[in-house]
Amino acid sequence: MRALPAVTGRDEFAVLVVRTDHHDDQAWQFVTAALMAPWGDGPHEAHVHFVDDPAWAGATVDEVLNAVRADDDLAVVFFADRTTMRAESHALLAVTTLTREECVDDEDYEQLTQFGREFRVVPAGVHDVHANLSIGNLGFEEYAAQAHDDPERIYRSF
Repeated sequence: MRALPAVTGRDEFAVLVVRTDHHDDQAWQFVTAALMAPWGDGPHEAHVHFVDDPAWAGATVDEVLNAVRADDDLAVVFFADRTTMRAESHALLAVTTLTREECVDDEDYEQLTQFGREFRVVPAGVHDVHANLSIGNLGFEEYAAQAHDDPERIYRSF
């Protein structure tokens, strides 16, 4: 497993988006613009920390999770990967930072990841996922279940 650069300067309330595909700058510009749009009922100002460094190109889920493990305020990481850049929806990959070691036991971990440790989410849903996971209002498994029920396996909204 390769070592990736440290993620520094992320505000604890900022969504972390890691770009792992650098083949389509136009798609990336679309994704970043969509993520910076005001969101929610407020509407709320978007706070996003982008990792847009070619050193992260092709990084695997495990490599990224290993690189961000020290961030205790991080419940989920969003990947702008090849699928994100190519899909019409530009759905990002949401990956929980939860590890088996953080759970009471294996049964607890299995329950919390029953729909997997990742799912796709449209840019408009990223802030909702991040905010609710950060404050413990909803669990990762609840969003993953919603995505699981979608025909394209994408979380869009509750």
